[in-house]
Amino acid sequence: MADTPTKVVVNCTTGVTEVIPLTAAEIVDMETARVAAEDQRVAAEAEAAVVAAAKESANSKLKALGLTDAEITALTK
Repeated sequence: MADTPTKVVVNCTTGVTEVIPLTAAEIVDMETARVAAEDQRVAAEAEAAVVAAAKESANSKLKALGLTDAEITALTK
């Protein structure tokens, strides 16, 4: 049997801390947020891969034109 996720609620006035089980709605919200964060991470990684490929392609084309690594670095910084 899986444990129910909990949240910690602290009453700042009294200093009383309570550990309360999440409701079904809170669990659904938490899972929705986790899926959205994972989707954002995957999209960011895909975008970074596209940028890296474009950068490599550009560097290859500049080398084909006869530029040195130092010249390419000077142009791309």
